[in-house]
Amino acid sequence: MESNLSIRGIEPVLPSQDIVRDIAWHKKYTGFEYSSGDKMYAVLKRDNQYIHLQWHADNEEDPLLGGSVVKIFVFDIMPFVEEFIDRGTIKPEKFQRNTPWGTHEFGFFDLNGNAIYIVQDK
Repeated sequence: MESNLSIRGIEPVLPSQDIVRDIAWHKKYTGFEYSSGDKMYAVLKRDNQYIHLQWHADNEEDPLLGGSVVKIFVFDIMPFVEEFIDRGTIKPEKFQRNTPWGTHEFGFFDLNGNAIYIVQDK
């Protein structure tokens, strides 16, 4: 069976306390790599899809907020499950098959508390 590692679509902007740190984290744990930006804003790319990171001071005038949720929809989740287990991003028990809402999926948190889910519709 041929695997399809294509992502169907996302383009979120996630808050970040440290752009350089978060670029390195995403490269290691999600496979998204630096595409463009600076110390205040960065664009990460994988499979022609993008995650944007925007720096926030995490103070009253510029709160980090956190708690964002991103769902990355894919055509075939199994290659992603294997890759993210190999990367150490998730443990095998985090993969959920046949959820009550009609998906196969797994999720994890980045360094800023954002929840990121990889999802395949059944």
